[in-house]
Amino acid sequence: MIFFSKSEKYNWNLPKPGPWTKRGTMLSLVAMVFWFSAYTPPQGPTLPAQPETGYGGAIYPHDSVVMSAFAEKAEGFWLFEPAFPRPDSAHVIVFNHGYAALNPMAYGGWIKHLVRKGNIVIYPRYQQNMLLPSSEQFPANVAQGIRDALTELNTGDHVRPKVKQLIMIGHSYGGAISAYLGVKYERYGIPQPKGLLLCAPGTGPLNGAKLDDYSGLPADTKMLIVSSADDQVVKEPFQRVIFNTAVNTPNRNFLKIYADEHGLPAIHAHHNECYSLDEKFDVGLRNPTILRSYLVGRTDAVDYYGFWKWGDALIDCVRNGQGCEMAFGDTEAQKNLGKWTDGQAIKAVEVSLPVGE
Repeated sequence: MIFFSKSEKYNWNLPKPGPWTKRGTMLSLVAMVFWFSAYTPPQGPTLPAQPETGYGGAIYPHDSVVMSAFAEKAEGFWLFEPAFPRPDSAHVIVFNHGYAALNPMAYGGWIKHLVRKGNIVIYPRYQQNMLLPSSEQFPANVAQGIRDALTELNTGDHVRPKVKQLIMIGHSYGGAISAYLGVKYERYGIPQPKGLLLCAPGTGPLNGAKLDDYSGLPADTKMLIVSSADDQVVKEPFQRVIFNTAVNTPNRNFLKIYADEHGLPAIHAHHNECYSLDEKFDVGLRNPTILRSYLVGRTDAVDYYGFWKWGDALIDCVRNGQGCEMAFGDTEAQKNLGKWTDGQAIKAVEVSLPVGE
């Protein structure tokens, strides 16, 4: 893969010096030393590789990703566009990161997968740092970033955006923001998200982007909520509030991932399971959250047969009416996370359907 970068407003290859940026190399080295010292070569069954075909698979119509940065301010954003070949236009996915996960590197593997499949990814920054601005401002910052990104895509030297079937993917606080904007999109002047993939959504002790009732989600929205059984950061009750109160949105499922220690490395079920660290997407920003992504940002079967598969299937279901059985319905195809190399199935996902189904 050839990785291109370009920037008109922010030089992501040469980040501005700051207290965390200066320490970034040292933090990375510390994380690597810790990882190698704790690493034990796999013994016995191991995890499956990425499938060649199908949702989550390794067949890509585009070889490259073009990255553009417009991210100096809290309402800023990064753009990722498919290239080689460069399409004239492409559908848009908004990827809302977790709290303080400002650096796209933490999700780089998944972003690369989505873009090489032929999508434009908008990655709103939505916060300047870990303290400011107030969380109450986060949804407005995301919406401003989306509007500005679409203006840039429509006027600059870019792949032109298709927004009628916009998809939002959100992790943690970004998942809460995505659900919030799924209800409030008209108020914030953004296209309706027709598909929502909420990965461990939650706000912790903060209150911005949280509703008591999600019955305002449109009936034609398709929504997946993914919860991790061992999540110690956000709690399932809020995730259930989103799922249980979205009563006017029939196409919604609640998926729960469980740990599986049958082989090495083990399958985990922690808060940051959807991390997929790729240093080619590093923009130089550092904080404790980004440091943690070095420790836990593994790309494995939970990505290929879980998040990436569900995302791809949701996208196809929204756009083409295909793949819906892979994203919804408590089907074997939806729940299956692949097999260990000795043939034993990885512990399946638990699926909850709307009441009455």
